[in-house]
Amino acid sequence: MTSPRAKGVLLTVAAACGLSLGGLLVRHAEATAWEIVFWRSVTMSLVLVVFLAGQHGRRLVPVIAGTGRAGILCGCFLAGTFFCFVMAAQSTTIANTVVIMSTTPFFAAIFGKLVLGEPVGRRTWIALAVSAVGVTIMCWDSLDTGSGLAGNLYALGLAVCYAGHLVTLRAVGGSVDMVPSVLIAGIIAILVALPFAWPLATDGRSIGVAVIMGTIQVGLPLIFVTMAARYLAAAEVALLAMLEVILGPIWVWLALGEQPTALALAGGVLVIGALLGNTIASFGLRGGADTSTVAQKGGVSA
Repeated sequence: MTSPRAKGVLLTVAAACGLSLGGLLVRHAEATAWEIVFWRSVTMSLVLVVFLAGQHGRRLVPVIAGTGRAGILCGCFLAGTFFCFVMAAQSTTIANTVVIMSTTPFFAAIFGKLVLGEPVGRRTWIALAVSAVGVTIMCWDSLDTGSGLAGNLYALGLAVCYAGHLVTLRAVGGSVDMVPSVLIAGIIAILVALPFAWPLATDGRSIGVAVIMGTIQVGLPLIFVTMAARYLAAAEVALLAMLEVILGPIWVWLALGEQPTALALAGGVLVIGALLGNTIASFGLRGGADTSTVAQKGGVSA
């Protein structure tokens, strides 16, 4: 029989592989960001309804309502990541998008200190400084021409939104099942995107791509990560989730020939190195993770 730890590893790897397809799928959808977010959110919401209904049956609505204001806040933050990811992927390279959004744990550490009073260790501050330098280097090419700068800013907005989502989850603690907040996020994204996506004249091919995104690329991976957190330490989940950052640009490079610039590669190495170093070092801490790595347990999600 598969051990609990092995289940956690398999679930996290599967989730990272699914999430890493986001950039490639966005590039294959000949539709606006609003249309992509709308159809992806519709499909993802259906996946979450089926999953939650299987868990809670007739108590589905009370369980969703039970998340309260925290659920709505988490939903707003998570919906923000949906929009920011698609807009970033359409405006800059996928390599820039996934590497910049991988700075989420550092924003979560800062917000955790400001909102929850959680301490941030010296190691995390150093990693944050190195990461900031790396992101600046990545964006340097686009500062003169403006090309890709908007996409880089969207990716940064994604990291900030997801950090807000994670800190809200930490504020709630384990007292409330917050998986329904993902469904709330889908509903919010649908309502916000619909007026801009109307009259929903998206071609069938793009709708098909969005359906794949809603199921394989984001719906099931979010469920897998939630399940994996039962079996692995947060630092382990975060480390395995780094596969998304590595695989995302590879898929686009192999399929579309999109290559990051030399500066983007150099900056990406700094960001990924800082994140990996911070995460690996956390294994030496009591409990397996410090406050910064606990905030990473959701992985790098879009």
